[in-house]
Amino acid sequence: MSEESSCRNFVTTISCPLCHEELIINWQGDDIPYFGEIMYITARCDCSFRFADTMILTQRDPVHYELKVEGLGDLSSRVVRSTSGTIRIPELGIDVEPGSVSESYVTNIEGIMDRILDVVITATKWAKEDGDEDRTAKGLEIQQMLRDAMDGKQELTVVIEDPMGNSAIISDRAVSRTLDPEEAAELKTGMIVFDTSSSEMEMDACAPDHSITD
Repeated sequence: MSEESSCRNFVTTISCPLCHEELIINWQGDDIPYFGEIMYITARCDCSFRFADTMILTQRDPVHYELKVEGLGDLSSRVVRSTSGTIRIPELGIDVEPGSVSESYVTNIEGIMDRILDVVITATKWAKEDGDEDRTAKGLEIQQMLRDAMDGKQELTVVIEDPMGNSAIISDRAVSRTLDPEEAAELKTGMIVFDTSSSEMEMDACAPDHSITD
């Protein structure tokens, strides 16, 4: 292993937040198109706790990406969602916010919709078991709209916002802008954040990843 490689690939240890046994964190550096230098961070404990993230090492501004999904061609648009990324589909009233055990992933628009569909199916099942007819009907309606969008029959808007600037929709048709500080401050991060303006350490304690509100 070269000296440069050893500097970019290393391990650290902490106590597992679930079982408190020693947890090894693997850090692996890489260079990829569009993002530049990044760091993959992974950890897995025998107790089932796991964590994965992709950290962009260059400084980035908080971002808002938006893509109007108008046909089948848009479904293949690449999506990079970091642990601090919030995904929204405004037409459906859906927000997917990061939780304290969020994981990063690279997928496409169809993959995003498929992930959300799985969650909506589960939420609809729970509503039906609880006898909530209104929420059950709403869940079935959202399921159909998502399926129609994945078949190219329904136009939907996919929005990704990230206060750390580590998420993106990679498409010529995607519209992006920098979030102002007030907008960025309202977003959940899914991680420990040190606010230099207030000199306080805060832990995001939101619901688990893929929580949906309407």
